[in-house]
Amino acid sequence: MTPSHTLAGEEPEHLTQAARRQTQVDPLAALRAPGDPPWDVYLTGTVFLDIIFTGLDSAPVRGTESWARGMGSSPGGVANMAAALARLGLRTALAAAFGDDHYGEYCWDALEQGEGIDLSASRTVPGWHSPVTVSMAYEGERTMVSHGHEPPPGTAFVPDGIPARPPRARAAVASLTPGRSAPWIAGAARAGTRIFADVGWDETGAWDLSGLADLEHCEAFLPNAEEAKRYTGADCPRVAAHALSAYVPVAVVTLGEEGAYAVDRRTGEAAEVPAIAVEALDPTGAGDVFVAGFVTGSLAGWPLADRLAFAGLTAALSVQEFGGSLSAPGWSEIGAWWRRVQSLPGQEPRALERYAFLEGLVPERLDRPWPLRRAVPTIGFGRSG
Repeated sequence: MTPSHTLAGEEPEHLTQAARRQTQVDPLAALRAPGDPPWDVYLTGTVFLDIIFTGLDSAPVRGTESWARGMGSSPGGVANMAAALARLGLRTALAAAFGDDHYGEYCWDALEQGEGIDLSASRTVPGWHSPVTVSMAYEGERTMVSHGHEPPPGTAFVPDGIPARPPRARAAVASLTPGRSAPWIAGAARAGTRIFADVGWDETGAWDLSGLADLEHCEAFLPNAEEAKRYTGADCPRVAAHALSAYVPVAVVTLGEEGAYAVDRRTGEAAEVPAIAVEALDPTGAGDVFVAGFVTGSLAGWPLADRLAFAGLTAALSVQEFGGSLSAPGWSEIGAWWRRVQSLPGQEPRALERYAFLEGLVPERLDRPWPLRRAVPTIGFGRSG
């Protein structure tokens, strides 16, 4: 695909490829060996073009026109998690359908060239327009409107846009759908891929764990507190996590402002880590970033509490910026945060100790401010000569 667009920003904060290499960390470096799968994580799903409006003083009111003080565009949908994984140093492969319009070109280029994500399993679908989401962020919340169509039949994809044979990878992230099974999940698990799964809201209202047929193939299940309670019938999300561990080896329940709780059935270990207090600008994609952080720590073999702490940290850093894939933190942001909190007076030693595992991971050279204000990308079109 030949890009036909350029990016422009309100601030000159785009990371160059050279700058990224200077601050890049490979969390799996000590584990890599000949014969390993070519990819660390495989993803599949729908890529949206996200258009995000920020700086709204309140929710839009019917019959009025609202002006936003900020706006940005970035790949969204499954691209949120793909970008988060890639920025954490994992070799990421994505299978998705892309429209052959300018939006599709922009998303393809942003993911392949900008983030280094492998798109060899993805396809451009002639005559199909890209799905679009408009997100409005205000008061730490968001309102979203989306539009899109299924890719037409006759492409290299099955109806869901998912290739029948995913590439070999250490791990895959799947979004489970109540009442539906995705054959690629079982196939990937049989090939040795570790499956990490989240789940969306059950629109049927059944909340029946037996309806999540692919859960049996998963190593970890990461619902939020409300989803966990509804699926188990428990009043407490921590009790729900223990109940879920009967169905999947590792159950992780996010608790919102309280942090996260996890149970590992294989070791009998349980862990809880409080959330990091931050000023939230836009929660879009924070759940995806949390999962990406947990997958990273899991593949690196970290203790359960460190995985939870790292996942919570990456999610907290992401909500300080707007947009999904745009706000996912890299190691430069993580390192800058760690150096910053250590320098602040009056820090509780136990709180610092919780994140001491970062000391051997973050880049030594940090020349970028925290919190990082990335450029706000807009889409412009130009023809190359």
